[in-house]
Amino acid sequence: MRMEVLHVADCPNLLPLLERLAQVTDLPISTRTIESPADAERFGMAGSPTLLVDGQNPFEAGATPSLACRLSVPSTKQLREAINASGRPATEILSTWRRRAVPLDAVTRTAHREVLRAFAASGAPPVGGTTKALEALHELDAIRLSPEGKIAVAYPFSATPTRHRVRIADQVDVYAMCAVDALGIAPMLGQDTVIQSADPTDGSGITVVRRTGSTHWDPAGAVVFIGADPGGGPSADCCCDYLNFFATRAAAEAWTAAHPQVPGQIINQREAEDLAVRLFGHLLEE
Repeated sequence: MRMEVLHVADCPNLLPLLERLAQVTDLPISTRTIESPADAERFGMAGSPTLLVDGQNPFEAGATPSLACRLSVPSTKQLREAINASGRPATEILSTWRRRAVPLDAVTRTAHREVLRAFAASGAPPVGGTTKALEALHELDAIRLSPEGKIAVAYPFSATPTRHRVRIADQVDVYAMCAVDALGIAPMLGQDTVIQSADPTDGSGITVVRRTGSTHWDPAGAVVFIGADPGGGPSADCCCDYLNFFATRAAAEAWTAAHPQVPGQIINQREAEDLAVRLFGHLLEE
């Protein structure tokens, strides 16, 4: 997907638009200065600034070319919906979403790793009060705190039972927030796992065993659906309920047909495993 912002020189709304785009995507965004009406017509600028996604204006298709400065720019919600409607794969959206939740400063990053290691060692979050680091992780959506300030979620882990149960190294049982999170535990920890989940359409069991780097799925035709509530919000609220294993592609297609309000896509086993590695494989790296 190519994203380009057309603008006139010294456009006051160029920076606000770029800042909002940075909140919804980490794809590279190029800019182009438009200097004449002819250039506006040639490149498709209908007021400065104009966002183009793969060469098309997602907000005003066929609008009259113009050099006039806009009085406002699209909201982050409007930008996210426009990018999604332009055919961006759900796997790419999820990757961007989760990468933005990775803490950058050393103190918060250390706290995040301590929480993840506690879940991996015991199946439960660490015991202790809320700290500024935990509050920062909550704001990032790297973890979710309960109203009482307790750790309820630390992606990929859940402190309460979910559809996705994972046994780590034949020793510790944990719960994962979604299918992709369950698949991400093995590459994150570098340990073997056994995932036990259920098809949301009929409750039939699905098992994914990862041993010494190889993965076996049962049933062999199982797939994963990747989707999210278009309203946005924390991952735990808007997408984790929709990232599920299905025993067959037909079952996944039946579910998506029954839930047209949930945008997303069905991905195969290799795609699901690769996505899990991208999302979680680096979280405990020093």
